[in-house]
Amino acid sequence: MKDKFTREEKSWMMYDWANSAHTIVIVTVLPIFFKSVFADNVMANAWWGSVTSAATLVIAVLAPFLGAIGDFMNMKKRLFTFFLSIGVISCLGLAGVPFFPSWQTILALYALSLVGFSGANLYYDGFLPEVTTNERMDRVSSWGFGLGYIGGSTIPFIIFLVLYTMLDASLAIAISFGITALWWGVFSIPMLKNVKQTHYVERQKGMIVDSFRMLFKTLREIKGKKTMFLFMLAYFFYIDGVNTIIHMSTVYGDSLGIDSTQMMLALLMVQILAFPFAILYGSLAKKFGARKMIGVGIIVYFLICLVGFYVSKAWHFWALAALVATSQGGIQALSRSLFGRMIPDKNRSNEFFGFFDIFGKFSAILGPMLFGWAGVWAKNAIVKSNPGLSQDVLTKMSTPYGVISVLLMFLIGGVLFVASSRAAKKTGEL
Repeated sequence: MKDKFTREEKSWMMYDWANSAHTIVIVTVLPIFFKSVFADNVMANAWWGSVTSAATLVIAVLAPFLGAIGDFMNMKKRLFTFFLSIGVISCLGLAGVPFFPSWQTILALYALSLVGFSGANLYYDGFLPEVTTNERMDRVSSWGFGLGYIGGSTIPFIIFLVLYTMLDASLAIAISFGITALWWGVFSIPMLKNVKQTHYVERQKGMIVDSFRMLFKTLREIKGKKTMFLFMLAYFFYIDGVNTIIHMSTVYGDSLGIDSTQMMLALLMVQILAFPFAILYGSLAKKFGARKMIGVGIIVYFLICLVGFYVSKAWHFWALAALVATSQGGIQALSRSLFGRMIPDKNRSNEFFGFFDIFGKFSAILGPMLFGWAGVWAKNAIVKSNPGLSQDVLTKMSTPYGVISVLLMFLIGGVLFVASSRAAKKTGEL
């Protein structure tokens, strides 16, 4: 890596190494702990999905405005640091929750950590055109995701698993949340130190009013570029499925009665396998094009949903996790870099990524909520025809309908993505 990437590129990629600890420890371990203090598994799924959606809504609504403000000189790094601080402090707060278990407090701190994570990622993505060129973007973006999987998603999780076998469960979870906060904060230092805002709009009086004017200008540009607009619509739907599977995987496995240790080991395998596959996606994109590889990822996720409906045993969960590992990092990395190359004015990259982010975040509102309430609907329907079933049986029978509901997102996203690719071919962008 020393000879292949610049200091700015490596520092930018290291932030994926830093923030991935939140994704694996908070998003996958915390739901299991949350469900242990909540009486009704099906309602716990609904609450978790709804709060995930609500926290994401905050950033989704603000994303274009935050993006526009970030494009002014010296603002991007400040806003990145602000949201990073919210995320890290929230994770530190979660370290105390196992000793005073309250499901309301868990949800509140989880929501704040998601706001911090999502807000910081908006500016992190916006820095991509600042640190590299269009030709290197697929590779840098893929390596960023790859480092996140092999470092941030793996090492803190291994530490948690070791602590979980040696200590009381509550103490192990508390220490792991604290380590997550420190990992996130410490490994963000290269990004804070070495990555600078080189593309910007000059700050001037009336900056806030000007930012709204810029928003409408950017929106008109996006609507006028058919390829970009169709791609963003497609991204809205297919990334919805990806985010839903990430956020709801352990909730799903727990509802089916799969041992938590088995689930966590399977998720560890995902992080290890996802590293080479993310790099592979980047390499194949160089040969076949990013669009074709994103299309492959959509097809793989469609299969994941079909297979997921029939999961009932631990080895099924392992097989599904392995399938997820093949495409999770690749589809996200190439979507980010493909959009980055579409941006016509790099001085306003954060503003464009603000709209990109709002499409991604609004999709993350719909998916988890749809997943959770599809299970509730299925449970109510099953109760009407089989009133004597136990809660455990009802949960196992109704939860798979949450997974099958996600199929719709990949189907719509796939159709729109094909339309975007055809438009790009006509305009010579493909």
